[in-house]
Amino acid sequence: MTEKKTVYICRCEEVTEDEIRKAIADGARTVKGVKNRTDATMGLCQGRTCRRIIEKMLSEVTGIEKLNPGIRHPVRTLNIGELVRGCNGDE
Repeated sequence: MTEKKTVYICRCEEVTEDEIRKAIADGARTVKGVKNRTDATMGLCQGRTCRRIIEKMLSEVTGIEKLNPGIRHPVRTLNIGELVRGCNGDE
């Protein structure tokens, strides 16, 4: 008998392919839905490693090519002084 290999999709949180497929079968239709059911994307890399794989798995089920815009970067770089002024409400 051949032993089934465990495939880890989210290595940081040790979430397997089977766990993600079960989350999708149970109704997850977004990366956030999978995250809420499995903890995938919540590890040290914050989904930089597994997010695209999860999106691909979701698109296979839903038929939707890209489910959301993904990670959004700041419009421009801020220095520490700007961040501090913004936190204090100063102009």
